Amino acid sequence: MAEHDQRPAARFYRLIRDIPEPRRADRSADGTISVRAYRYCEPLAAASALGWYIYPPLNFSLLLKDNQLWWTYEGANASYPVSEGAQFPGFQHFFEENAPEEVKRYAPTFLSPSREPGQVQIWSGYLARTSPRWALLSRAPANIPNGWPYRQFEGLIETSRWFGPLFTNIRLTSSNVRVDFHVNRPLFQVQLVPRQAYSSPAFDVREFADLQKTDWQRFEATMKPNANHMRRPGHYAVDTRKRLHAEAAD
Repeated sequence: MAEHDQRPAARFYRLIRDIPEPRRADRSADGTISVRAYRYCEPLAAASALGWYIYPPLNFSLLLKDNQLWWTYEGANASYPVSEGAQFPGFQHFFEENAPEEVKRYAPTFLSPSREPGQVQIWSGYLARTSPRWALLSRAPANIPNGWPYRQFEGLIETSRWFGPLFTNIRLTSSNVRVDFHVNRPLFQVQLVPRQAYSSPAFDVREFADLQKTDWQRFEATMKPNANHMRRPGHYAVDTRKRLHAEAAD
């Protein structure tokens, strides 16, 4: 995939009207990391900015009670069991009215429960496709603290071949605790991964004696500034940003 051809590496298809758009993840981890980390810890900031934030399609809540998962949403009059799955309000009718005849019965489900108590798949309201030889890693938002009692699973989706709902999977870890999801808070993050990175790439392990002169020179170049207590803070971050800017200019 050449960078200069300007074709999007990822494309998101919004099936539910007026839901939040995906947004490029940012170096501040959605404003949650410290200013010092933002300015000087380039690995942390760069990892936070990799990919896109995906938001809930509406404000909703989940509750695990007696091994039964319940949900409600903004504007609802009650809570509802998720045992048979749950559709986004009004979406199934919209889908059946507007989708081609051969796929009308395939409206994606908003909440799909697992066999495990408290575990559920949450659909974003989007389909996703990537360029050939690229996939999407679905994961918890990088470096954003989450004090809610649930665990988020990571999943690698072959979006260059498989064209379907873009989702995340979570498992509530506490009973009788309501967990709220809001359209202004990222629900999960998706990151581009080249297929060669997960197609059993080769690796090896070397020993201390295997390090060559050039290896030690590179090691010295990395460690020497760290031993200088008078060095300018954030030298790695500055050097990295300069290099990336120069490479982009080429």
